[in-house]
Amino acid sequence: MILGVSDWLSSKINVEAKFIRIGFVLSVLLAGFGIGLYLILWIVKLLSK
Repeated sequence: MILGVSDWLSSKINVEAKFIRIGFVLSVLLAGFGIGLYLILWIVKLLSK
């Protein structure tokens, strides 16, 4: 996606990035909390450098 969270997270948990992207899209469409989760993970990614 835009901020690189999926690639970063895939390297941390050893799952392909496409599955993480699908999970984010489904969570946005079905539950609506995917955007907040994505932003939180982006902040964690920035702070972990």
